[in-house]
Amino acid sequence: MPADRPPLAPGRRAVLVLAVVAAVSAACGGGVASARHPVAVAPRATTPVTTAPTTTTTVPGAAGTPLPAPADLTPSVVPAPAGSGVWAPAGRPVGGSPAVYTTTLVPPGASQPAGLAWMDTRLLSARLYSGSTSPGGGPYHWTAPIEPAEAASLVAAFNGGFQLADAGGGYLTEGRTVAPLVAGAASLVITADGSVDLGAWGTDVAMTPDVVAVRQNLVPLVAGGQPTPLAAGPDWQAWGNTCGAGSCAHDVPGVESQWRSGVGVTADGALVYALGPDLDPLQLAQLLVQAGAVRAMELDINPSWPVLATYDPPVPGGLAAPSNGTGLLPGTDQGPGTFFEPTWARDFVTMSARPVGSG
Repeated sequence: MPADRPPLAPGRRAVLVLAVVAAVSAACGGGVASARHPVAVAPRATTPVTTAPTTTTTVPGAAGTPLPAPADLTPSVVPAPAGSGVWAPAGRPVGGSPAVYTTTLVPPGASQPAGLAWMDTRLLSARLYSGSTSPGGGPYHWTAPIEPAEAASLVAAFNGGFQLADAGGGYLTEGRTVAPLVAGAASLVITADGSVDLGAWGTDVAMTPDVVAVRQNLVPLVAGGQPTPLAAGPDWQAWGNTCGAGSCAHDVPGVESQWRSGVGVTADGALVYALGPDLDPLQLAQLLVQAGAVRAMELDINPSWPVLATYDPPVPGGLAAPSNGTGLLPGTDQGPGTFFEPTWARDFVTMSARPVGSG
Protein backbone atom coordinates (compact mmCIF):
# COMPACT_ATOMS: atom_id res chain seq x y z
CA MET A 1 0.00 0.00 0.00
CA PRO A 2 1.51 3.38 -0.92
CA ALA A 3 2.41 5.83 1.80
CA ASP A 4 0.06 8.58 2.90
CA ARG A 5 0.67 12.01 1.51
CA PRO A 6 0.87 14.97 3.87
CA PRO A 7 -2.50 16.60 4.65
CA LEU A 8 -3.77 18.60 1.69
CA ALA A 9 -5.75 21.77 1.43
CA PRO A 10 -9.41 21.22 0.49
CA GLY A 11 -8.91 22.63 -2.99
CA ARG A 12 -6.50 19.84 -3.87
CA ARG A 13 -8.69 16.92 -2.79
CA ALA A 14 -10.24 16.30 -6.20
CA VAL A 15 -6.79 16.12 -7.79
CA LEU A 16 -5.71 13.74 -5.05
CA VAL A 17 -8.68 11.43 -5.62
CA LEU A 18 -8.17 11.23 -9.39
CA ALA A 19 -4.47 10.54 -9.04
CA VAL A 20 -5.01 7.64 -6.70
CA VAL A 21 -7.69 5.96 -8.79
CA ALA A 22 -5.05 5.34 -11.44
CA ALA A 23 -2.83 3.73 -8.83
CA VAL A 24 -5.37 1.44 -7.18
CA SER A 25 -4.58 -1.58 -9.32
CA ALA A 26 -0.93 -1.42 -8.26
CA ALA A 27 -1.70 -0.81 -4.59
CA CYS A 28 -2.50 -3.29 -1.87
CA GLY A 29 -5.85 -1.56 -1.50
CA GLY A 30 -4.93 2.11 -1.58
CA GLY A 31 -8.02 4.43 -1.95
CA VAL A 32 -7.34 8.05 -1.98
CA ALA A 33 -3.88 9.09 -0.74
CA SER A 34 -3.55 5.65 0.82
CA ALA A 35 -2.56 5.46 4.47
CA ARG A 36 0.23 3.44 5.96
CA HIS A 37 -0.57 -0.18 6.65
CA PRO A 38 -2.49 -0.47 9.89
CA VAL A 39 -1.32 -3.50 11.86
CA ALA A 40 -3.61 -6.46 11.38
CA VAL A 41 -4.60 -8.16 14.61
CA ALA A 42 -3.59 -11.78 15.16
CA PRO A 43 -5.67 -14.22 13.10
CA ARG A 44 -8.70 -15.67 14.86
CA ALA A 45 -11.44 -18.06 13.86
CA THR A 46 -13.01 -16.95 10.59
CA THR A 47 -16.18 -19.05 10.72
CA PRO A 48 -19.17 -16.67 10.81
CA VAL A 49 -21.16 -17.06 14.02
CA THR A 50 -24.71 -17.97 13.08
CA THR A 51 -26.15 -19.62 16.19
CA ALA A 52 -25.46 -17.14 18.97
CA PRO A 53 -28.35 -14.76 19.69
CA THR A 54 -27.82 -11.11 18.97
CA THR A 55 -27.37 -9.06 22.13
CA THR A 56 -28.85 -5.74 21.15
CA THR A 57 -28.69 -2.48 23.00
CA THR A 58 -32.00 -1.57 24.63
CA VAL A 59 -33.82 1.08 22.61
CA PRO A 60 -37.11 1.76 24.44
CA GLY A 61 -39.85 3.38 22.39
CA ALA A 62 -40.67 3.21 18.73
CA ALA A 63 -38.68 4.44 15.78
CA GLY A 64 -39.69 8.00 15.06
CA THR A 65 -39.91 8.87 18.77
CA PRO A 66 -36.76 10.84 19.64
CA LEU A 67 -34.33 9.59 22.23
CA PRO A 68 -33.64 11.97 25.12
CA ALA A 69 -31.12 14.59 24.02
CA PRO A 70 -27.58 13.95 25.29
CA ALA A 71 -26.50 15.67 28.50
CA ASP A 72 -23.63 18.15 28.21
CA LEU A 73 -20.18 16.77 29.00
CA THR A 74 -17.77 18.03 31.64
CA PRO A 75 -14.44 19.17 30.15
CA SER A 76 -11.40 17.42 31.55
CA VAL A 77 -9.01 20.32 30.96
CA VAL A 78 -9.10 23.72 32.62
CA PRO A 79 -9.50 26.26 31.25
CA ALA A 80 -11.55 24.59 28.53
CA PRO A 81 -12.12 26.13 25.11
CA ALA A 82 -15.47 27.89 24.77
CA GLY A 83 -18.31 25.51 24.09
CA SER A 84 -16.42 22.40 25.16
CA GLY A 85 -18.80 19.58 25.97
CA VAL A 86 -21.93 21.56 25.07
CA TRP A 87 -24.02 19.61 22.57
CA ALA A 88 -25.54 21.61 19.72
CA PRO A 89 -27.99 20.34 17.08
CA ALA A 90 -26.42 19.64 13.68
CA GLY A 91 -27.87 18.61 10.35
CA ARG A 92 -31.46 18.64 9.19
CA PRO A 93 -34.14 17.88 11.81
CA VAL A 94 -36.27 14.75 11.48
CA GLY A 95 -39.95 15.13 12.23
CA GLY A 96 -39.16 18.51 13.76
CA SER A 97 -36.58 17.15 16.19
CA PRO A 98 -32.78 17.29 16.08
CA ALA A 99 -31.38 13.90 15.08
CA VAL A 100 -27.68 14.74 15.49
CA TYR A 101 -25.86 16.74 18.14
CA THR A 102 -22.18 17.67 18.00
CA THR A 103 -19.59 19.13 20.35
CA THR A 104 -15.84 19.33 20.88
CA LEU A 105 -13.77 18.20 23.82
CA VAL A 106 -10.07 18.10 24.67
CA PRO A 107 -9.34 14.62 26.07
CA PRO A 108 -7.04 14.17 29.07
CA GLY A 109 -3.41 14.61 28.08
CA ALA A 110 -4.19 16.05 24.64
CA SER A 111 -3.60 19.59 23.44
CA GLN A 112 -6.18 19.88 20.66
CA PRO A 113 -9.97 19.51 20.66
CA ALA A 114 -11.56 16.37 19.29
CA GLY A 115 -15.00 16.29 17.69
CA LEU A 116 -17.93 14.25 18.98
CA ALA A 117 -21.26 13.48 17.33
CA TRP A 118 -24.35 11.88 18.91
CA MET A 119 -26.86 10.32 16.49
CA ASP A 120 -30.46 9.36 17.33
CA THR A 121 -31.06 5.88 15.95
CA ARG A 122 -34.81 6.18 16.47
CA LEU A 123 -34.89 9.03 13.96
CA LEU A 124 -32.08 7.83 11.69
CA SER A 125 -31.46 4.67 9.67
CA ALA A 126 -27.97 3.45 8.80
CA ARG A 127 -26.62 2.15 5.50
CA LEU A 128 -23.17 0.81 4.64
CA TYR A 129 -21.68 2.14 1.41
CA SER A 130 -18.81 0.11 -0.09
CA GLY A 131 -15.83 1.16 -2.18
CA SER A 132 -13.52 -0.27 -4.81
CA THR A 133 -10.60 -0.09 -2.36
CA SER A 134 -12.35 -0.98 0.87
CA PRO A 135 -13.71 -3.53 0.85
CA GLY A 136 -12.97 -4.02 -2.87
CA GLY A 137 -14.59 -6.87 -4.75
CA GLY A 138 -17.39 -4.74 -6.23
CA PRO A 139 -19.27 -3.46 -8.05
CA TYR A 140 -21.77 -2.42 -5.39
CA HIS A 141 -25.22 -0.88 -5.59
CA TRP A 142 -24.53 1.28 -2.53
CA THR A 143 -21.31 3.10 -3.36
CA ALA A 144 -20.12 6.67 -3.82
CA PRO A 145 -21.41 9.05 -4.92
CA ILE A 146 -24.55 9.42 -2.83
CA GLU A 147 -27.35 9.74 -5.37
CA PRO A 148 -30.17 12.33 -5.25
CA ALA A 149 -32.76 9.79 -4.07
CA GLU A 150 -30.68 9.14 -0.96
CA ALA A 151 -29.52 12.75 -0.61
CA ALA A 152 -33.16 13.72 -0.04
CA SER A 153 -33.08 12.15 3.42
CA LEU A 154 -29.35 12.22 4.27
CA VAL A 155 -28.54 13.75 7.65
CA ALA A 156 -24.96 12.58 8.32
CA ALA A 157 -22.20 10.32 7.01
CA PHE A 158 -18.94 9.07 8.47
CA ASN A 159 -15.89 7.05 7.44
CA GLY A 160 -15.48 3.30 7.69
CA GLY A 161 -12.50 1.26 8.80
CA PHE A 162 -9.17 -0.08 7.58
CA GLN A 163 -8.64 -1.87 4.31
CA LEU A 164 -9.58 -5.51 4.77
CA ALA A 165 -6.02 -6.81 4.59
CA ASP A 166 -5.30 -4.79 7.71
CA ALA A 167 -8.63 -4.83 9.54
CA GLY A 168 -8.35 -8.24 11.23
CA GLY A 169 -11.98 -8.86 10.36
CA GLY A 170 -14.54 -9.42 7.66
CA TYR A 171 -17.19 -7.61 5.66
CA LEU A 172 -20.75 -8.50 4.68
CA THR A 173 -23.04 -6.37 2.54
CA GLU A 174 -25.68 -6.56 -0.19
CA GLY A 175 -26.38 -10.23 0.42
CA ARG A 176 -22.82 -11.51 0.20
CA THR A 177 -19.80 -12.04 2.38
CA VAL A 178 -16.91 -10.08 0.88
CA ALA A 179 -14.52 -11.38 3.56
CA PRO A 180 -15.33 -14.00 6.24
CA LEU A 181 -16.59 -12.59 9.49
CA VAL A 182 -14.25 -13.14 12.43
CA ALA A 183 -15.32 -14.22 15.90
CA GLY A 184 -14.45 -11.61 18.51
CA ALA A 185 -13.82 -8.81 16.00
CA ALA A 186 -15.30 -5.38 16.66
CA SER A 187 -18.35 -5.22 14.40
CA LEU A 188 -20.76 -2.54 13.20
CA VAL A 189 -24.00 -4.37 12.33
CA ILE A 190 -26.91 -2.96 10.29
CA THR A 191 -30.29 -4.64 9.87
CA ALA A 192 -32.83 -4.39 7.05
CA ASP A 193 -34.77 -1.57 8.70
CA GLY A 194 -31.63 0.54 9.16
CA SER A 195 -31.16 -0.23 12.85
CA VAL A 196 -27.54 -0.38 13.93
CA ASP A 197 -25.63 -1.99 16.78
CA LEU A 198 -22.00 -2.84 17.45
CA GLY A 199 -19.85 -5.00 19.63
CA ALA A 200 -17.75 -8.17 19.60
CA TRP A 201 -18.93 -10.60 16.92
CA GLY A 202 -20.47 -13.72 18.44
CA THR A 203 -20.76 -12.18 21.90
CA ASP A 204 -22.52 -8.82 21.66
CA VAL A 205 -23.76 -9.13 18.07
CA ALA A 206 -24.25 -12.07 15.71
CA MET A 207 -25.89 -13.13 12.47
CA THR A 208 -29.69 -13.06 12.33
CA PRO A 209 -32.04 -13.17 9.31
CA ASP A 210 -32.48 -9.39 9.29
CA VAL A 211 -28.75 -8.50 9.26
CA VAL A 212 -27.83 -6.90 5.92
CA ALA A 213 -24.36 -5.46 6.62
CA VAL A 214 -21.44 -6.12 8.96
CA ARG A 215 -18.28 -4.03 8.99
CA GLN A 216 -15.50 -5.42 11.20
CA ASN A 217 -12.37 -3.56 12.28
CA LEU A 218 -9.81 -4.82 14.80
CA VAL A 219 -11.08 -5.72 18.29
CA PRO A 220 -13.35 -3.78 20.67
CA LEU A 221 -12.03 -0.44 21.90
CA VAL A 222 -14.69 -0.07 24.62
CA ALA A 223 -16.58 -2.88 26.38
CA GLY A 224 -18.85 -2.68 29.41
CA GLY A 225 -18.64 1.10 29.34
CA GLN A 226 -14.86 1.09 29.87
CA PRO A 227 -11.78 1.16 27.62
CA THR A 228 -10.65 -2.39 26.92
CA PRO A 229 -7.33 -3.55 28.42
CA LEU A 230 -5.73 -3.38 24.96
CA ALA A 231 -6.92 0.20 24.52
CA ALA A 232 -5.52 1.12 27.93
CA GLY A 233 -2.27 -0.79 27.46
CA PRO A 234 1.09 0.33 26.13
CA ASP A 235 0.86 -1.40 22.72
CA TRP A 236 -0.59 1.51 20.75
CA GLN A 237 0.68 0.01 17.50
CA ALA A 238 -1.88 -2.79 17.91
CA TRP A 239 -4.38 -0.12 16.81
CA GLY A 240 -2.66 0.53 13.48
CA ASN A 241 0.55 2.01 12.11
CA THR A 242 0.37 5.77 12.07
CA CYS A 243 1.92 8.56 10.06
CA GLY A 244 4.76 10.59 11.49
CA ALA A 245 4.22 13.97 13.09
CA GLY A 246 4.69 15.83 9.82
CA SER A 247 4.80 13.17 7.11
CA CYS A 248 3.22 9.87 6.13
CA ALA A 249 6.29 8.61 4.30
CA HIS A 250 7.24 5.06 5.22
CA ASP A 251 10.71 6.12 6.37
CA VAL A 252 9.24 8.53 8.94
CA PRO A 253 8.49 6.89 12.32
CA GLY A 254 4.85 6.88 13.30
CA VAL A 255 3.59 8.70 16.36
CA GLU A 256 1.18 7.46 19.01
CA SER A 257 -0.96 10.62 19.03
CA GLN A 258 -2.36 10.93 15.52
CA TRP A 259 -5.67 11.38 13.69
CA ARG A 260 -8.03 8.63 14.87
CA SER A 261 -11.75 7.97 14.62
CA GLY A 262 -14.15 5.61 16.33
CA VAL A 263 -17.82 4.86 16.84
CA GLY A 264 -19.78 3.50 19.78
CA VAL A 265 -23.29 2.70 20.96
CA THR A 266 -24.88 4.03 24.13
CA ALA A 267 -27.06 2.14 26.59
CA ASP A 268 -30.20 3.58 25.01
CA GLY A 269 -29.07 2.80 21.46
CA ALA A 270 -27.71 6.11 20.19
CA LEU A 271 -24.55 6.11 18.09
CA VAL A 272 -21.63 8.26 19.20
CA TYR A 273 -18.69 9.06 16.94
CA ALA A 274 -15.35 10.69 17.76
CA LEU A 275 -12.42 11.96 15.74
CA GLY A 276 -9.41 14.06 16.57
CA PRO A 277 -5.93 15.03 15.37
CA ASP A 278 -4.03 14.30 18.56
CA LEU A 279 -5.36 11.01 19.95
CA ASP A 280 -3.84 7.81 21.25
CA PRO A 281 -6.09 4.72 21.47
CA LEU A 282 -6.92 5.27 25.14
CA GLN A 283 -7.91 8.89 24.58
CA LEU A 284 -10.18 7.84 21.71
CA ALA A 285 -11.79 5.25 23.99
CA GLN A 286 -12.15 7.79 26.82
CA LEU A 287 -13.88 10.26 24.51
CA LEU A 288 -16.41 7.66 23.42
CA VAL A 289 -17.01 6.55 27.01
CA GLN A 290 -17.53 10.14 28.10
CA ALA A 291 -20.08 10.51 25.30
CA GLY A 292 -21.94 7.52 26.74
CA ALA A 293 -20.60 4.55 24.75
CA VAL A 294 -20.97 1.16 26.39
CA ARG A 295 -19.32 -0.57 23.41
CA ALA A 296 -17.10 1.02 20.77
CA MET A 297 -14.64 0.28 17.99
CA GLU A 298 -11.85 2.17 16.27
CA LEU A 299 -12.48 3.18 12.66
CA ASP A 300 -9.91 4.59 10.22
CA ILE A 301 -6.85 6.56 11.33
CA ASN A 302 -4.21 8.96 9.92
CA PRO A 303 -4.88 12.35 8.30
CA SER A 304 -6.45 11.26 5.01
CA TRP A 305 -9.40 9.23 6.28
CA PRO A 306 -11.38 10.30 9.37
CA VAL A 307 -14.42 12.43 8.53
CA LEU A 308 -17.97 12.99 9.70
CA ALA A 309 -20.24 15.51 8.04
CA THR A 310 -23.81 16.63 8.69
CA TYR A 311 -26.16 18.10 6.09
CA ASP A 312 -28.84 20.76 6.49
CA PRO A 313 -30.49 21.74 3.18
CA PRO A 314 -32.04 25.22 3.22
CA VAL A 315 -35.55 23.89 2.46
CA PRO A 316 -37.37 20.92 4.06
CA GLY A 317 -36.92 17.83 1.95
CA GLY A 318 -34.06 19.42 0.02
CA LEU A 319 -31.10 17.46 -1.22
CA ALA A 320 -28.05 17.10 0.99
CA ALA A 321 -25.00 18.41 -0.87
CA PRO A 322 -21.47 19.59 -0.19
CA SER A 323 -22.76 23.16 -0.16
CA ASN A 324 -25.03 22.53 2.84
CA GLY A 325 -22.71 20.14 4.66
CA THR A 326 -20.64 20.83 7.75
CA GLY A 327 -17.61 18.86 8.88
CA LEU A 328 -17.48 17.75 12.49
CA LEU A 329 -14.02 19.20 13.06
CA PRO A 330 -11.97 21.75 11.10
CA GLY A 331 -8.73 20.53 9.59
CA THR A 332 -9.80 17.12 8.30
CA ASP A 333 -8.48 16.27 4.85
CA GLN A 334 -11.92 15.07 3.82
CA GLY A 335 -15.12 17.02 4.18
CA PRO A 336 -18.83 17.21 3.29
CA GLY A 337 -18.08 16.69 -0.40
CA THR A 338 -16.19 13.42 0.07
CA PHE A 339 -19.24 11.17 -0.02
CA PHE A 340 -20.48 12.80 -3.21
CA GLU A 341 -17.26 12.15 -5.16
CA PRO A 342 -17.70 9.39 -7.77
CA THR A 343 -14.06 8.40 -7.31
CA TRP A 344 -14.25 7.98 -3.53
CA ALA A 345 -13.03 4.40 -3.06
CA ARG A 346 -13.50 3.82 0.68
CA ASP A 347 -16.45 2.43 2.63
CA PHE A 348 -18.59 4.75 4.73
CA VAL A 349 -21.86 4.81 6.67
CA THR A 350 -24.80 7.10 6.01
CA MET A 351 -27.40 8.12 8.57
CA SER A 352 -30.66 9.13 6.95
CA ALA A 353 -34.04 10.34 8.20
CA ARG A 354 -36.53 7.59 8.89
CA PRO A 355 -39.99 8.20 7.43
CA VAL A 356 -42.09 10.03 10.02
CA GLY A 357 -44.21 7.52 11.88
CA SER A 358 -42.06 4.52 10.94
CA GLY A 359 -41.71 1.85 13.54
